[in-house]
Amino acid sequence: MADDETVARHLDSRRERLDDYLDSEGLDAVWFAQPNSFAWLTGGSNVVSRDADVGVAAAGYDRDDEWVVVTDNIEGRRLADEELPDEFAVEETAWYESSLADAVAERTTGDAAADFDVPGLDSLNPSELRQPLTETDVERYRELGRDTADAVERVARELEPGDTEHEVAAALRIALATRGINAPVTLVGGAERAQKYRHYTPTFAELGDYALLSVTGERGGLYASTTRTVAFDPPEWLAERHAKAMQVETTALAATQAVSRLGGTAGGVFDNITATYEHLGVPDEWREHHQGGAAGYAGREWFASPGNDAPVRTPMGYAYNPTVQGAKSEDTVLLTEGDAEVLTTTGEWPTTAVRGWDHEFAVERHEILHLDAE
Repeated sequence: MADDETVARHLDSRRERLDDYLDSEGLDAVWFAQPNSFAWLTGGSNVVSRDADVGVAAAGYDRDDEWVVVTDNIEGRRLADEELPDEFAVEETAWYESSLADAVAERTTGDAAADFDVPGLDSLNPSELRQPLTETDVERYRELGRDTADAVERVARELEPGDTEHEVAAALRIALATRGINAPVTLVGGAERAQKYRHYTPTFAELGDYALLSVTGERGGLYASTTRTVAFDPPEWLAERHAKAMQVETTALAATQAVSRLGGTAGGVFDNITATYEHLGVPDEWREHHQGGAAGYAGREWFASPGNDAPVRTPMGYAYNPTVQGAKSEDTVLLTEGDAEVLTTTGEWPTTAVRGWDHEFAVERHEILHLDAE
């Protein structure tokens, strides 16, 4: 667990946001059992099976008792010892007597809402509560972004044309795991498949002339996404397409910052993205792949898409991932009202400053790393 001061600041920020939510909705309590929202509230994990949408415990905030976690007798001691701040009281039920939903319903008095199905409780969208990021979120996000980029870049620098996509994906997962990072998304596309598919799920194909490595890493409920391009003997068009992808990504970030200041929506950001593709002479490329969007306690809290009315907030992580056939640019960037900080960076990969189209905004983007083919 984090030090006492950090935990106190974390819980203070959560209490303030939840009190506002309870007041606005006329509720007495809220419950979170989805893994990323459980982590958002507690700083710990309720995951045993990664295939499950709901974890093994629910964390609640109650006006009277404040912080509580309900779980079964299998998990209670472990969660108290290893996952939860001391401020959380842990209440157990016998694993064979009650489901998690029923245990939460029985524990709840008054009006309440939950992010999973609980008899008699309202439903809530936890994404709204998770935005924008707080100071303690940002501190942890910086560490996750740096560690994710370090894992990917260390693997990328050792690649050879004869490596298979599966071998590279395995190396990425190991590099992330040694840093305590889960890998819900690990994509590796060699030269042939990266040109054919936008989601290059790894196969036994060899990398060939170049490769795209894309990952989303998760730790402590936060998600960071990044892509790196490695070239051995790349096609002549790769540099130009990569430059266009970087231009679209930078413009998306610039538009996000501007739209946030104006109180706009994700749809407004999307309009800037499509205009940039058209300006670059590839007007239909956006149709081939989603463009990314807000990131934080989900791989994407929302996507930039036509007419999306999700509010655009700062400070917040943003991970845009534009593609131009065979090329991709992607990083997780912290945007505030007046600044942009690339989180998924180590300072050890070649970069270039890119200015957003039609915006007074520039940010360092990761270039193609050229390696000798042996």
